[in-house]
Amino acid sequence: MTVNIGVHPANPSLYHLSRLGLLEELLAAHGETAAWHRIGGLDTAAALADGTIDFGGTGSTPPLSAQAAGHDLVYAAVSAPRPGHGALLVRADGDITSLADLKGRTVHLAIGSWQTHFVAKALAGQGLSYGADITAERSAAGSYQALLDGRIDAWVGQGAELSAARREGRVRTLAEAGDLIADRSVFFTRRDLADSRPELVGLVVRALAAADAWAAGHLDEAAAIAAEDQGGTPADWREALAALPWRLEPVSDAFVAEQQEAAGILAAAGFLPRPITVADARHAGLDAVAAQALQTADSPEK
Repeated sequence: MTVNIGVHPANPSLYHLSRLGLLEELLAAHGETAAWHRIGGLDTAAALADGTIDFGGTGSTPPLSAQAAGHDLVYAAVSAPRPGHGALLVRADGDITSLADLKGRTVHLAIGSWQTHFVAKALAGQGLSYGADITAERSAAGSYQALLDGRIDAWVGQGAELSAARREGRVRTLAEAGDLIADRSVFFTRRDLADSRPELVGLVVRALAAADAWAAGHLDEAAAIAAEDQGGTPADWREALAALPWRLEPVSDAFVAEQQEAAGILAAAGFLPRPITVADARHAGLDAVAAQALQTADSPEK
């Protein structure tokens, strides 16, 4: 069988796995092959549903949207929390000094990603609504400059872009993502594959853990790869990559509770079209296989 994997640059674990050949080597030992598909995070669930891919990874929000849309996905593994991964920024010389000051303002963010959950929770903590009290616009390559020029009021930065913005010193942090949400990467597959070939999904999880271990031990090389492919400086990429945990965890009750809280916030904000039960996307058989795969990846005898 060829395992089709969705990958996009914003998911560092999958991105580096796609560049290293670790999955191909592991699958070959079991008579399987891998194929990579460059698919955006917001398109991952639909690509799973239509069979284009068998496995994907995103931030925490896309699988919630997928469940609300009726896609039958199941979680395979999650990253450890990423406390230094993102932040809500405003101009250092601007008039916004608190989250409450965002009422009526324009915020650029990656709509539909973990950033939506982050901003919605930040606003809810101030009695404000993501759907009613700000103008949320999709971030783009020019969002940072738009913030500096005063064309927007706030921007959610992440990764190397966040490192670069902070280095220049013209922005102020209004909220750290890690102070409000776990901000995990999450990895998922279709239920039919989890039912029929859980061991195959386990091999992908094991390869992801190996890619994380490689990146953690080769930050300079990983940063150079990302900078050459995606732009930015190796120094900014290294700072961003060094802030990541580079550790995968099995799906747990705590993670499901995090996701359920997020689903409630997003449904209340009108971002999700209906309430969902996150536990419906848990697969007991795959949980056991993935936990064993991660234990094997961590074992010195692997």
